[in-house]
Amino acid sequence: MIKTFQFFIVLSWLTLGITYAQETTPTKKQVLTKITNARNALSELDCEKSLRIAEEALKDSYTINDNLLIAKSYNVIGSNFLEFLDTKKAENYYKKSLHYANLTDNDTVKDWVYNNLGALYSYYNHDFKKGIEYYKKGLVYTEKTKNPIQITYNSLNISGAYFGEGMYKEGLPFLQKAEKHLDKHDELEARITYYSQLGSYLSAMGKNNEAEASFQKAISFGEHEKTDLLDSYLAEVYSDFSLHYLKNKNYEQAYHYLDLNNKLNEEIYNAERTEKVRDYENKLEIDEYKRQIDFIEGEKLQRENSLRQTWIIVFLCLISMTILLAFMYNLFVNNKLRKKNYRELELANQELELAKNKAEEVNQLKSQFVSTITHELRTPLYGVIGITDIISEEYPELNKSKYLSSLQFSAKYLLSLVNDILQMNKIAEKKIILETTPFDLRYELESIKNSLQILALKNQNEIHIHIDEYVPKYIFSDKIRLSQIFMNLISNSLKFTEKGKIDVLVKTSERGKDTCKLYFEVADNGIGISKEDHEKIFDEFVQIERREDDYQGTGLGLPIVKKLVELFGGEIHLDSEENKGTTISFSLDFNYTETMADAENSIELCLNGKTTELKVLLVEDNKINQIVTERILGKFGFETQIVENGFEAIERIQHTVFDVILMDINMPQLNGFETTKLIREKGFEVPVIALTAFDKQEINDEIEASGMNGVMIKPFEPNVLYETILEVSSRYTIKKPSN
Repeated sequence: MIKTFQFFIVLSWLTLGITYAQETTPTKKQVLTKITNARNALSELDCEKSLRIAEEALKDSYTINDNLLIAKSYNVIGSNFLEFLDTKKAENYYKKSLHYANLTDNDTVKDWVYNNLGALYSYYNHDFKKGIEYYKKGLVYTEKTKNPIQITYNSLNISGAYFGEGMYKEGLPFLQKAEKHLDKHDELEARITYYSQLGSYLSAMGKNNEAEASFQKAISFGEHEKTDLLDSYLAEVYSDFSLHYLKNKNYEQAYHYLDLNNKLNEEIYNAERTEKVRDYENKLEIDEYKRQIDFIEGEKLQRENSLRQTWIIVFLCLISMTILLAFMYNLFVNNKLRKKNYRELELANQELELAKNKAEEVNQLKSQFVSTITHELRTPLYGVIGITDIISEEYPELNKSKYLSSLQFSAKYLLSLVNDILQMNKIAEKKIILETTPFDLRYELESIKNSLQILALKNQNEIHIHIDEYVPKYIFSDKIRLSQIFMNLISNSLKFTEKGKIDVLVKTSERGKDTCKLYFEVADNGIGISKEDHEKIFDEFVQIERREDDYQGTGLGLPIVKKLVELFGGEIHLDSEENKGTTISFSLDFNYTETMADAENSIELCLNGKTTELKVLLVEDNKINQIVTERILGKFGFETQIVENGFEAIERIQHTVFDVILMDINMPQLNGFETTKLIREKGFEVPVIALTAFDKQEINDEIEASGMNGVMIKPFEPNVLYETILEVSSRYTIKKPSN
């Protein structure tokens, strides 16, 4: 729990003084100024400076014999020791402060000291019963003062103590009492403490979402103003937040906030600062003992002057020696305790390092699992989608069959789900690298529109594309990622619009010599999104609306769009209203050209002087995939021969000249990479296109190293395979190597 007693440590330095000017002694106002300066130094955790000024104030307070100022000075000193966990010294000085406070009629100071003692026993000595006893003694004086700030902090102290013992029922009334007075002042410490305690209470009640919101609010107040004292509050919030996630087995977030807590504590209580406090602590104790010795010596002189007896002098010397020996012993014990604490800290750091390594190992295993499972799903999906297309072509009478349509739909939905999961995993691990190639934006948008016509017809929707005349003909960008953004946005609009229209707008907002900024907008007149859902629409796995007659996807489409737009360097904007429609827009920067020959349609390039009567060798061990791929190639008029492994492929090309080889990667005995390397070693230059269910970026290095010329990711569109074969084969003049 947050140590709310720190407020009383700070507040206890504030008071009004009455000036009694004397030429040879300090005034009350001067002493009060020193106490205030000591408070300011402690608020920045400059405890060396705070202790030095507080000691000066204490000496001056004794000089003018003012019990109230003595009490306040001891309270500041005790607070310094407590900040650096020296509870024995803190307790000693707090009790001295209480002794002198009880010699006055000032209820406020008594309230502060009782609360500080309550905090010391509750949070540091773990004596809950005694801590509550001191807190409630302080509450008596708090009620007398009727100060809303003091009432707030005293109530939070008691609720925090109860919560720390797991007694949430007993502590709740005091938390509610603090809430009633919270708006009567602007204390940031109080707000941080209240929302952190509320988060702990809600977490204990199982209200996890509300608890996390409350912790986040406490963090926001902690980050509102940066001081070392506020940072110490913020570190406690991180610790409580980490315990919340640990309780709910969210180990990644638990480790994250524990790490923030440790880093902030290391920053606040660094070794140099702690050592300075320890050094000044010894000096302060020596001065305190000297003060006691001086007091004893004063009495000794008085008695010596009156009695002149030698035994009194000896007795006082013995007392002095005893005090000094006790001081030396105390220093020895403290040094031993400091070494013990250091060893415990080292062990804690080692445990955290092990936890960090374990988390990294788990994350790596997760990535391997996602990659493997998506590959294993894509391979059979290629067969399912291909076979359903073959059935549809060979038996046209089944095109209207709801069973065949359902099969096609389910296969494509499953493929979409697999791709979304893989995409989110790659984005989360920052493995996506944008590629830059020239392409015709108008052509790509028309292609996307055509591919979504079936989905548009299902809900009787129309898709309109509006591109202004100033948009360049060719832009340089990652065509696949940009197309994915529009596929997700347009298909999402089609799902939630009936008998309506989807408008895709592209216009130029800025244009230079070879760079431009394009504004993109996808708008529909569908069901829209309520205002309360605007914040979470881009969260992963969130589904705002669900209809019984249609699937609503995985909840990954819009989060992927947002992350991809940010990857391009843009920012996505949402404008939506229920029953009126939704508009999603963003702007991106591009390089462009108007006359680049390389950006012409790839099919036209490939067909330029190149016959489509090609001879293709298909290396594939999966029987179903053999059938599907051979059927696709046959549609394009290609002559296809099939072998089932790499050894057969090498044997076949030694007797037959092929225009291109389609090479499966994942084969027994000899995989596609190894087979291609052997082909190149034997001097064959025939182009090789990899067929794989792995993501391209995962195997790109191996593709280049093996000498392959292209790659197709299963399942692929037939026309894309056709274009790739023509484009790759057009680069080479095939010849059989001479023996």
